[in-house]
Amino acid sequence: MEGTAVRGRLTWQTATVSAITPETARASTIAFDVPAWPGHRAGQHLDVRLTADDGYRAERSYSIASAPGEPVAITVERLDDGEVSPYLTEELRPGDEIELRGPIGGYFVWDPDTDHGPLLLAAGGSGVVPFRSILRERERSGAATPARLLYSARSLPEVIYHEELERSGTGVDVVYTLTRSQPPGWSGHRGRVDAALLAEVAWTTGQDPLAFVCGPTSFVEAVAEGLVGLGYPPARVKTERFGATGGR
Repeated sequence: MEGTAVRGRLTWQTATVSAITPETARASTIAFDVPAWPGHRAGQHLDVRLTADDGYRAERSYSIASAPGEPVAITVERLDDGEVSPYLTEELRPGDEIELRGPIGGYFVWDPDTDHGPLLLAAGGSGVVPFRSILRERERSGAATPARLLYSARSLPEVIYHEELERSGTGVDVVYTLTRSQPPGWSGHRGRVDAALLAEVAWTTGQDPLAFVCGPTSFVEAVAEGLVGLGYPPARVKTERFGATGGR
């Protein structure tokens, strides 16, 4: 498939950090200057490799947060017990160099020229990152595809890209559900995504929607099963999940 990359065929290359933008108290978007970047599709990811002074190496995969044609960027949420995310979110500075390889993946991607039907994007926590790329690509391409983002976060301050999502353009609906705490006067949804919330938010199957689900494994499994239960064909529900380490 065009645009699909296989890890074994990719070459590590040196990228320079061009900008770091805080998103929440625990998450930052890191933009890179990657001279030999071949271009990516909305929804793909890349690998990051860190090498310690003693030669120890750690690799992690991160969704690409930028749209095709934009500078390559990832958004990293710090994990207290993580090997890589604390360094990327707390120690990395503009001008630093880091090893990358990518882009990777040809399944969890959206193409405005070939993918038709309303878009349902369901994100759990930092699973919203590839959807920033997809929504930006939708806007950049001028696609009229209706899109709806269902975003489950623990609290409003932990909503990544909150300001950008609030500025979503015509044809994009953003629906939040807060699972642990809600601000005073909160009139939105509360608690985890369940069958009732999916039935309220999901596009009807008669519109032939295309769903993307990204987040922790338990979230992805629950949402995917719920959508299939609503009549979504499994082939129209694309999933990507991550575990406690943040890797794929």
